[in-house]
Amino acid sequence: MKTQLCIIRHGETDWNLEQRIQGQIDIPLNEEGRAQAMAMAFDAASHHAPFSTIYSSDLSRAHETAKALALRSGLEVKTRVDLRERHYGIFQNVVKNEAELQYPDAHALYISRDLDYDFETGESLLNFSKRTLDAFEWIVRHHIGQTVAIICHAGLLDIVYRNATGRALHTPRDFAIPNCALNWFHYNDKGWHVDAWDDHHYLSKVLMDSAE
Repeated sequence: MKTQLCIIRHGETDWNLEQRIQGQIDIPLNEEGRAQAMAMAFDAASHHAPFSTIYSSDLSRAHETAKALALRSGLEVKTRVDLRERHYGIFQNVVKNEAELQYPDAHALYISRDLDYDFETGESLLNFSKRTLDAFEWIVRHHIGQTVAIICHAGLLDIVYRNATGRALHTPRDFAIPNCALNWFHYNDKGWHVDAWDDHHYLSKVLMDSAE
């Protein structure tokens, strides 16, 4: 049986604008991010099949985005720690274009998408991928045949999109993950499938290339 998932990256933050790597640091939405969340919620709740459940990362930028959708949908937000962004260790709070100067060896591993590098105090790509897919598959198992919204982070969307399209983890990202776009997937006995990617027609402005 098919389970539908609408997976949404949180709205914009000031650190997104600065290209400062957030990881698991808890940064709130900015005013543009709150406007994006409201626009997304209106479109998702008004023009698509009703959601049975809304899940969110417990980080405030995702949870606040989810609350906008919950208000429109008449649902409560269920938070999960395993929907957090990847932990970027020593890269957290570093501006993306300054990382190479501060940590040249680490930056080379980051750019090459080394599967085992964990930023000294963070999370390897392999471990992060497993956490992400385990979290989504737990949600699917508990909502078979339903339509579920999940508000999380760019890193998790990267993992599930690669899994659904057969892109290897170590290859460069060749797709955008804008704030507050609707990304529709379904899961069945053959695995993950992408139905619609990067629907942000209701937004006047998005960042197409932003730090995690």
